[in-house]
Amino acid sequence: MSENGGLLSEITVLDLTEGAAGPFATKFFADYGARVIKIERPGRGDPARREGPFGAREDAGALFLYANTGKESVTLDLATNTGRLMLLELVEHADALVESWPTGALEALGLGEAALHQRNPRLIVTSVSAFGRSGPYAGYRATELTAYASGGQQSITGEADREPLMPAGRQGAFQTGMHAFGATLAGLYSVGFLEVGQNIEIATMEALASTLELYLGDYVYFHREILTKRRGNIVSSTIGIFPCADGYAGIHVMPRNFASFAQAMDAAWMTGDEKFKDQRARLINNDEMLAAVYGWAASKTRGEIYALAGEHRTTMAPVLSIGEALSNAHFRERESFRELDGLTYPGPAFRPGEGAWELRPAPRLGEHNVAVYGELLGLAKRDIVRLRAAGVI
Repeated sequence: MSENGGLLSEITVLDLTEGAAGPFATKFFADYGARVIKIERPGRGDPARREGPFGAREDAGALFLYANTGKESVTLDLATNTGRLMLLELVEHADALVESWPTGALEALGLGEAALHQRNPRLIVTSVSAFGRSGPYAGYRATELTAYASGGQQSITGEADREPLMPAGRQGAFQTGMHAFGATLAGLYSVGFLEVGQNIEIATMEALASTLELYLGDYVYFHREILTKRRGNIVSSTIGIFPCADGYAGIHVMPRNFASFAQAMDAAWMTGDEKFKDQRARLINNDEMLAAVYGWAASKTRGEIYALAGEHRTTMAPVLSIGEALSNAHFRERESFRELDGLTYPGPAFRPGEGAWELRPAPRLGEHNVAVYGELLGLAKRDIVRLRAAGVI
């Protein structure tokens, strides 16, 4: 538990999640001071421990180290009767439990929501999964690729005349984790009014489908697929990543700021030209419009483009590499990245007026068995030894 009076320091969370989405949710609790007890399988732990790249820690890769900062790790085999009883005892000391087990798996062990609430009626139980706990896909597994495809996000990503693309990294998982964090917080808030716990579901497919932006609205109102009807972008005739003299710049020109963008390009004449006078004309002549932008951007450095953006109040920015982001003056002044044990981590996701944010190392497997089981369950060290020998922890 944080010793610096974190925003959530009065909360205890049991973490029965693995991978990226669930651990990312509980990471927020830990970083803001909550006591997060990560329950892992004996001898194996979270599979993310074995996912590279590996650096300063031989026991865990980058994903695990990032998504599990500040947590305590205990091992517990829930396939054993003793392990299940120990979990139910831990539940009595918790405010929330976040899990990402396959649909029906905890119920089959006698650890479903009813059993958990019988031991702690005020417990918030948050279930994180790819497709939810009901419906035709409930038992399916997913990857980032299949999550994006099934959630509709992939169909709106990429060029209109090319194959759909998947955004880089684990954005679907992290977005799901953020939803799970917020939903669990809301559940904890509601306990003060309802006096009873809740069961909360977070599905990656729905998390992605909920952020389809104008594409969903356009289909609902006009019954059309944007990517089969548009030429370029239906809202902006100029949007994208453009090569410049020393890299790339992101440029997004909305109809309301086209005049200022034309001035930034030293092409104010465009606003009076029939080909570019309004949004419809610019979309019809989009190839010619983009050719002008490509030619102009190629003659400028990223710094020059960014300076013109500020001067003319238009939306343009340099595309920073990871290294450039880490050394960026704005990020440095705000301490947006923090160092810990020779590694660089993102800093606080949000900054409360009161309550500290603290970056603490991710735990080693079973590192807190003695502390947690001793404090919460009253077990002596000899009990821990016996449980370990029996394969329970």
